[in-house]
Amino acid sequence: MLKNIKKILKNNLNNYPKTMQRWFFATNHKDIGSLYLFFGFCAGVIGLLLSILIRVELNFPGSQILHGNNQLYNVIVTAHALIMIFFMVMPILIGAFGNWFIPTMIGVQDMAFPRLNNMSFWLLPPAILLLITSTLVESGVGTGWTLYPPLSSNIAHSGGAVDLSIFSLHIAGVSSIAGALNFITTLFNMKSEGLIFSRLGLYPWSVLITAFLLLLSLPVLAGGITMLLTDRNFNTNFFESEGGGDPILFQHLFWFFGHPEVYILILPGFGIISLILSTFTSRPIFGYLGMIYAMLSIGFLGFIVWAHHMYTVGLEVDTRAYFTAATMIIAIPTGIKVFSWLATMWGGVIIIGVPYLFVIAFIFLFSIGGFSGLILANAGVDVAFHDTYYVVAHFHYVLSMGAVSSVLAGFFFLSTKNYWLSLWFFFSRPYFFFIFFWCKYYIFSYAFFRICWNAKKNSRLSWRILSLKPYCFFWIRSFSFSFSINCIFNSWFIYNSK
Repeated sequence: MLKNIKKILKNNLNNYPKTMQRWFFATNHKDIGSLYLFFGFCAGVIGLLLSILIRVELNFPGSQILHGNNQLYNVIVTAHALIMIFFMVMPILIGAFGNWFIPTMIGVQDMAFPRLNNMSFWLLPPAILLLITSTLVESGVGTGWTLYPPLSSNIAHSGGAVDLSIFSLHIAGVSSIAGALNFITTLFNMKSEGLIFSRLGLYPWSVLITAFLLLLSLPVLAGGITMLLTDRNFNTNFFESEGGGDPILFQHLFWFFGHPEVYILILPGFGIISLILSTFTSRPIFGYLGMIYAMLSIGFLGFIVWAHHMYTVGLEVDTRAYFTAATMIIAIPTGIKVFSWLATMWGGVIIIGVPYLFVIAFIFLFSIGGFSGLILANAGVDVAFHDTYYVVAHFHYVLSMGAVSSVLAGFFFLSTKNYWLSLWFFFSRPYFFFIFFWCKYYIFSYAFFRICWNAKKNSRLSWRILSLKPYCFFWIRSFSFSFSINCIFNSWFIYNSK
C-alpha cells in the first residue's frame, strides 16, 4: 500500500507543470494569487522609489534634484499615484488575497472561471508597461492621476504620452472587470451547501461588495477617458470649451468612478482586518450583521458623494450643502466598523502576533485619515484646504497608512498560515517596530504636518529610512527563502476558545 502511494506521488511530481507552463498558463487559484502578490510588491517598489524622488525634491525650498523641471515633477507624481492605486493596492488586496482566501473560505476547489482568472492577471503586466512607457514618451504625462482636461488635452500634452496612459487604464480596467465578474460568480454560484450569505465570512463579503463597485464604476471611467481620447485624436469636443464642450463634465465622470475607487481600495482591507482580528482575539467579530450592513452602506453612499472633490469648480450652494451632508453620513457606517473592531478586542483573548500589530496600526492611522476626511467634507472648509498638503495627508493616512497596513497584515498572516518561512516569522516583529512603525508614524507626520525637532536633520534622515524599507523587506524575505525552514502548524500559538 505504502509503495503504491509513493509511486502515485512520484508520478504526480513528474507530471507537475514546469516553471514556464505553471506560471504562464496557471489556472490554480493559489498560483494566480501568488502571481498577483509578486506583481503587486514589484509595482509597490517602483511606486515607492518614485515617492522617494518626490520626497527628496521637497526636502528644502527651491529646486533640488530635478533642476527646475516642473513637468518632470508632475510626471513622477502622476506615475506614483497610478502605479500605487491600480498596480499595487488593487492587485494585492483583491487579486492576491481574494484568490488565496475566498475559494478556501467558501469551500470550493477553485474560482468559477479559472482561465478568465489567468487572463485578468496577465493583462496587468502590459498595462503597467504602457504606463511606464508613457512617462518616457516626449515630456511624459504631467496631468496628475485625475487626467483633467484641458491639461490632458492637445493644448498642453500634444504627444502620445497621455494616449498611452489612457490605453494602460483601459487594459487595467478590463482586468479588474474580469476579476470582479469571476468573484461575483464564484460567491453566488459555488458556495458550499448550507453556506448562506448570513454565514459568509467578512472578507468574502468585502470582496463581493468591492466587485459590484468595480462593475458599476469602471465603465464610467472607461467612457470618460475614451471621450478624452477622441477629443485628442478625432476632433470631437466633449471637453473642449471652444467647440461647445464642458471640461467640468470630465470631472463629474472621473469622480463618479474616483470616489467608489477609494472604497474599492479600502473595503478588502476592512475584510482582511476583520479576518485577522477574529483570529488573534480568539472570538467572532462583534456585531457581524452590523458590519455587513455597514459595508453595504459605505458601498452605496460612495456612489452619491462624488462632487465633494469638486467644491471649488463653482457648484451652487444647494448642491454643496447636499454633498456635504451625504459625505458626513458615511462617517456613521465607518464608525460602526471601527467600534465593532474595538469591541472585538475588548472581549477577546488577545495574542500579540505581528499581523495583530499591523491591525492596531491600521485602526489608529485609518481613524486619523477618516477624521481629516470628515473635516474636508465641509464645503466651506474644503474651499480653503483644497490643493493643500492637508488633502494629501488625508488620503495618504487612509491609503498609504491604512490600505498598506492591511496589505502587510494580510501578507504576514498569509505567510505563516499557508507558506513556510519560520525565519520570516522571526524577523517580522523587528520589521514592524523599526521599519514600518518608524516610517509611518514619524516620517509621514514630518512630511505632512512638519512635526519634528530638527527639521534640517530629519528631512535628510526621512527619505533615507523610507528608501531602506523595501530593501529590508526583500532582504528578510530572500534570507528566509534561502533557508526554507517550515513554520510549525500553529505558528501564532492561537487556540480558539470553546
